[in-house]
Amino acid sequence: MSAESNSSFSTGSVQRSLAFLLENSVFLLAGAFAAIVWANLDQTGYHHFVHHELAMLKEQHVDFHFLINDVAMALFFAIAAKEVWEALLPGGSLSNLRTAATPLMATAGGVIAPALVYLAGISLLGEAETLGRGWAIPCATDIAFSYLVARLIFGSGHPAIVFLLLLAIADDAAGLVILAVFYPQEAMNPEWLLLTVAAIGIGLGFRRVGVTSFWWYLLIPGVLSWWSFSAAGIHAALGLVPIIPTMPHGAQDIGLFEPEQVSHRDTLSQFGLWWKSPVEVILGLFGLMNAGVALSNLGTGTWLVLSGLLIGKPVGITLLTLLGEKLFGFKLPDGVDYRHVVTLGMVAGIGFTVALFVSSAAFPEPGALQDSVKMGALGSLLAAIPAFLIARVFAIRPLNRDGVTESP
Repeated sequence: MSAESNSSFSTGSVQRSLAFLLENSVFLLAGAFAAIVWANLDQTGYHHFVHHELAMLKEQHVDFHFLINDVAMALFFAIAAKEVWEALLPGGSLSNLRTAATPLMATAGGVIAPALVYLAGISLLGEAETLGRGWAIPCATDIAFSYLVARLIFGSGHPAIVFLLLLAIADDAAGLVILAVFYPQEAMNPEWLLLTVAAIGIGLGFRRVGVTSFWWYLLIPGVLSWWSFSAAGIHAALGLVPIIPTMPHGAQDIGLFEPEQVSHRDTLSQFGLWWKSPVEVILGLFGLMNAGVALSNLGTGTWLVLSGLLIGKPVGITLLTLLGEKLFGFKLPDGVDYRHVVTLGMVAGIGFTVALFVSSAAFPEPGALQDSVKMGALGSLLAAIPAFLIARVFAIRPLNRDGVTESP
């Protein structure tokens, strides 16, 4: 084999390896694992690193935690907002109420029931005063990890995958609203939101005059919107969300995770394609900044969050799907029955990324309380185990894109 062939093979291997790491959220897992190990070997050193002051911005301490959670994660939530917005476009999974009704009912169950399980738990245990703010932590579904697990259980071609993705997209939308409304960073100053309105106007003006580079939308209206959210007391990580609909976009949605998206040249699609891999790296840094929990702090908050995710999610999703069918006449997609609904309900119990984020928003002070709920968010990856067991009991077989049962 020639040197040129060896070089080509080596480059291809590196690219394939990198693609695997990016597509399977390995950076996030690695960052979270590194944080846990570091925090338990040297908790003081870990916290000094995460909260090491780099600068002062007015009265805001700028440290690594702030740069990742408030600045860099704005791009993660912008990508989530992009998927929600595209799902609302013609052809998108949320554009037709008749087809979206059942998954939307399931989403409501997957948000309400975990919160109720959590609230019932703190009430029974008398922990309402200390843990009450964490009610929204188990409402989250991690779209990337739940999709990966669902692919393993159902295969690439099963209609349950579409059901889960639609549910996860709607869950993202609910999560954005919950973060903005219930977890302000400080006292609300709504007058600053006038800058958000101005930012939206600038974005729409850019689109009207034919600006197609997403960088202009990020650097001018995006920065203005981020600043206004921060000044208004709304979590700054949501600051790019209002700008997403102003970017030029396709006339219809072709679906989340569809390979054909690479051929779409509109501004919004190019924004998503450009930032997809960098956001995975950002998530790795997010894991490093937020998952450093002392295992000795495992406690009541851990079990409450896990109960909400591993019990509340599947029960809520199943019950409200059934309610929608019996009370309102909503229909399950062809090829999906309640075996699949129960299974994907458990898969949706993987909260991880957004649950970690909400944990920090609900309990901003580092310590035993924050660590305990974060361990519940991290432990939600364990939902994959009962999900596989349920699928096995129900004899669910994965299907490929041609609808053929995949080989075990």
